[in-house]
Amino acid sequence: MTESPTIHASAVLIGAKAALIRGPAGAGKSQLALTLIEAARTGGLPFARLVADDRAHVEAQAGRLLVRPAPALAGLIEVRGLGIRRLPHEPVAVVSLVIDLAAADAGRLPAREATETAIEGITLPRLAVAPGIAALPLVLAFLSTAPQGI
Repeated sequence: MTESPTIHASAVLIGAKAALIRGPAGAGKSQLALTLIEAARTGGLPFARLVADDRAHVEAQAGRLLVRPAPALAGLIEVRGLGIRRLPHEPVAVVSLVIDLAAADAGRLPAREATETAIEGITLPRLAVAPGIAALPLVLAFLSTAPQGI
């Protein structure tokens, strides 16, 4: 069995499906993951749990994109200013949203082609967040207004 590709990303299970968070080093992937988990803890989201931080395995299976943590990093997340911390995590989740932080193509009114991306041959909704823009309000707005939700 071949190992699924590893990408530089974090992933959070939100409700029944996951958001895959991509971006350059220092863009805030881990911070957004923590903020989503905290939003669930305080009632802003029904449920959120860490799947992966820093490195994620992705695999297309039956028309869906699955995400898993890299085995050596399962349950670990970097908290800037505190170091590496352990959190409860999910071993696998189905991705239904890709969030690209510090995205050069993020627009006030994004073009249709900027609202989708393909990973491992699976086309997914994409939320492009411009550099310097707070991601959480955009993610919450997406989740509450997306036709099919997450």
